[in-house]
Amino acid sequence: MSHSEQQAVTVSSSLDSLSEFIKQESSDRRGRSIPPLDKWHPERQGEMDMVIKANGEWWHEGGKISRQSLVDLFATVLWREGTDQDPSYYLKTPVEKIRIQVEDVPFLITEVNLIEQKQAANSPVIEFITSTGDVVPLDDEHPLVMGEYQGEQRPYIEVRFGMKGLISRNVLMHLIKLGELTEEGGNTSLTLQSGGKAYSVTVEN
Repeated sequence: MSHSEQQAVTVSSSLDSLSEFIKQESSDRRGRSIPPLDKWHPERQGEMDMVIKANGEWWHEGGKISRQSLVDLFATVLWREGTDQDPSYYLKTPVEKIRIQVEDVPFLITEVNLIEQKQAANSPVIEFITSTGDVVPLDDEHPLVMGEYQGEQRPYIEVRFGMKGLISRNVLMHLIKLGELTEEGGNTSLTLQSGGKAYSVTVEN
C-alpha cells in the first residue's frame, strides 16, 4: 500500500464515519451479535489514534470516549492478529482494518452471574459480562488464565477471536466467594465449578 493510500484510509476513518459504516454493516443482524470477522479479508489497512486503556477505558486523540454506545459498537468489530506476546489489534470491516492500540487486553469483565441450566439443574454455569456487553461462559472454550501486566499478576478469561478480558477486582472478590481457595507450595489456587467441570487459576507467590 502506498503512503497516499494509507493516509486516505486513516483520514476517512473518523469516529463518526466509522461508526456509521459499522451500523450499516450491522443493520441486517438482530441484537448485539458479533459479525463474522474471521470471514472478512479486507485489503486496505489504516491506523487510528485510538487506545484501549488497561482499565478498560477507550480514548481517541487524547480524550476519553464518553459515549458508551459508541464504545459498544466499536467493540463488536475488534480483531486481533499476532501472538499473545506480540499482538496487534484492529477495528475490522469488510473493506478495511484499522489498527488501534491496546495497553493490556481489549475487554474488561465487570459482572459475573451463576446461571442455573434447565437441562442440567445441578450444574450451574458461571457467566461473565464485559463492560461492552459480551456474555462469556466459563467453559473449555473460555478458560481462566493468569497473566502479567507491568509486573502485576492478573486474572483473565478468553472472550472471542483470541482476545482476553481482564477480570475486575470486584468480580474477582465475587469469584472467591463462589469458589474454593487452596494453598500448595506457597502458591494460591482458586477453583470454580461451572457446567459440571472444575476450572482453576493459580497465583504464584
